[in-house]
Amino acid sequence: MKGFGQRLRDLRHEKNIGQVQLAKEIDVGKSIVSLWENDSCEPTLSKLVSLAEFFDVTIDYLAGLED
Repeated sequence: MKGFGQRLRDLRHEKNIGQVQLAKEIDVGKSIVSLWENDSCEPTLSKLVSLAEFFDVTIDYLAGLED
Protein backbone atom coordinates (compact mmCIF):
# COMPACT_ATOMS: atom_id res chain seq x y z
CA MET A 1 0.00 0.00 0.00
CA LYS A 2 1.31 3.43 -0.94
CA GLY A 3 1.90 5.95 1.79
CA PHE A 4 1.12 9.65 1.63
CA GLY A 5 4.56 10.58 0.32
CA GLN A 6 4.43 8.15 -2.58
CA ARG A 7 0.89 9.20 -3.50
CA LEU A 8 1.92 12.85 -3.50
CA ARG A 9 5.00 12.11 -5.62
CA ASP A 10 2.90 10.09 -8.10
CA LEU A 11 0.30 12.85 -8.40
CA ARG A 12 3.00 15.43 -8.95
CA HIS A 13 4.63 13.33 -11.66
CA GLU A 14 1.25 12.73 -13.34
CA LYS A 15 0.81 16.52 -13.55
CA ASN A 16 4.40 16.83 -14.75
CA ILE A 17 5.34 19.49 -12.21
CA GLY A 18 8.36 19.84 -9.96
CA GLN A 19 8.50 20.26 -6.22
CA VAL A 20 9.19 23.99 -6.57
CA GLN A 21 6.12 24.58 -8.72
CA LEU A 22 3.90 22.57 -6.34
CA ALA A 23 5.30 24.47 -3.38
CA LYS A 24 4.43 27.79 -5.04
CA GLU A 25 0.91 26.58 -5.91
CA ILE A 26 0.07 25.74 -2.30
CA ASP A 27 2.24 28.39 -0.64
CA VAL A 28 4.88 26.30 1.14
CA GLY A 29 8.64 26.00 0.80
CA LYS A 30 10.13 23.46 -1.60
CA SER A 31 11.81 21.70 1.30
CA ILE A 32 8.38 21.03 2.84
CA VAL A 33 7.22 19.21 -0.30
CA SER A 34 10.39 17.13 -0.17
CA LEU A 35 9.81 16.28 3.50
CA TRP A 36 6.22 15.23 2.72
CA GLU A 37 7.31 13.04 -0.19
CA ASN A 38 9.93 11.36 1.98
CA ASP A 39 7.34 10.80 4.75
CA SER A 40 9.50 12.84 7.12
CA CYS A 41 6.55 14.98 8.16
CA GLU A 42 2.87 15.39 7.33
CA PRO A 43 0.96 18.42 6.06
CA THR A 44 -1.42 20.40 8.21
CA LEU A 45 -5.12 19.93 7.53
CA SER A 46 -5.29 23.20 5.59
CA LYS A 47 -2.39 22.14 3.34
CA LEU A 48 -3.93 18.69 2.90
CA VAL A 49 -7.10 20.42 1.67
CA SER A 50 -5.00 22.58 -0.67
CA LEU A 51 -3.27 19.50 -2.07
CA ALA A 52 -6.57 17.67 -2.57
CA GLU A 53 -8.04 20.66 -4.40
CA PHE A 54 -4.94 21.19 -6.53
CA PHE A 55 -4.78 17.54 -7.63
CA ASP A 56 -8.58 17.12 -7.74
CA VAL A 57 -8.53 14.11 -5.41
CA THR A 58 -10.08 13.43 -2.04
CA ILE A 59 -8.33 13.83 1.27
CA ASP A 60 -9.13 10.15 1.85
CA TYR A 61 -7.14 9.28 -1.28
CA LEU A 62 -4.15 11.32 -0.13
CA ALA A 63 -4.33 9.73 3.31
CA GLY A 64 -4.42 6.24 1.81
CA LEU A 65 -7.95 5.46 2.97
CA GLU A 66 -9.15 4.83 -0.59
CA ASP A 67 -7.55 3.85 -3.88
